[in-house]
Amino acid sequence: MGDRTAKIVRKTKETDIVCEINIDGTGKSDISTGVGFFDHMLTAFARHGFFDLTLKCKGDLEVDSHHTIEDCGIALGQAIYEALKDKAGIARYGCFTLPMDETLMVCAVDLCGRPYLNFDVHLTTPRVGYFDTEMAKEFFYAVSYSAMMNLHIKELAGENNHHKLEACFKAFAKAMDMATKYDDRIEGALSTKGVI
Repeated sequence: MGDRTAKIVRKTKETDIVCEINIDGTGKSDISTGVGFFDHMLTAFARHGFFDLTLKCKGDLEVDSHHTIEDCGIALGQAIYEALKDKAGIARYGCFTLPMDETLMVCAVDLCGRPYLNFDVHLTTPRVGYFDTEMAKEFFYAVSYSAMMNLHIKELAGENNHHKLEACFKAFAKAMDMATKYDDRIEGALSTKGVI
C-alpha cells in the first residue's frame, strides 16, 4: 500500500485547472469551478467516496459551462488514473444503487484500463441552477476516458432533475470507493492477464 495521491495541472485557452486527489482521504474538499451546482456535486463526490479532493478551475464561463465541466472531468479522470498507479491489490470493481427520495440510481465501475461510458439517465430540464444538464454525460464521459475506466450509470426511477444528478455523483462516489479499496486476498492486479 503506497501513497495514492496525484496532482494534475491543465491549462488551455479555455480553462486553467488544478486538481489534487487523495484516494485514501476522509472526504475533505476544496472546490471552486464557478458553477455552483457543479461545485455541490463535486463536494458530494468527495464526501461520499471519502476522497480528499481539491479542484480549482477558471474557465470561459462567459461562453458557457461546457469547457469548464468537461475539462474538470478530464483533470479528475487523469488524477484518478495517476493516483491508482498499477492498481495492485485493489478490488477493481464497484457497484452501488443509491436512493434519493423518488430517485433510484445505479452506478457500476470497472477500473479495467479500457474506457467506456454507458449513461442512461433521463434529464428533462435544460438546467439545474447554472449547470447545463446535458453536461452531466459529458463530464462522466471525460472522467471515464481519462481514468481509463468502464463506467455505467443507469436511472432506475426518478422525477426531480436535481435528485437525479445528485444521485449520479453520489452513486459514482460509492462505486469508486468500493473499486479502489484494497483486498488482502489480491496479489498484484486483479486480472488473469496479470496487469490492468
